[in-house]
Amino acid sequence: MKKFIIILSAIEVLKMLLSGKMVEGSLFIDKTTHKLTFKAYNRKSENHQKLPETLIRKTPYGRVTRTLTRIKQYISIPINMPFAMKQDTFDEENRLAKEALIDYEIINRV
Repeated sequence: MKKFIIILSAIEVLKMLLSGKMVEGSLFIDKTTHKLTFKAYNRKSENHQKLPETLIRKTPYGRVTRTLTRIKQYISIPINMPFAMKQDTFDEENRLAKEALIDYEIINRV
């Protein structure tokens, strides 16, 4: 018994298969045509690069960094720390991050 599969974006799928790559996707029965259909996942290209981060300031439990489009704050605290101390640590880290941004803006504007 032969089964026919409709492949959406068949040209891209064939290019990937001819280059020796594996094609991931979903195989389903189309509701309108009632035929077996394969849809390849649209993965990000291999040329996608992560933006480089510049360290603005290191804090006791994290860091404040800058990319071309965003300012990022990372906080990592121990689990075994008491709850009240965790809250104080988050407040302190946010205060330090705000001070770091103020210093960074003052230095860059001069």
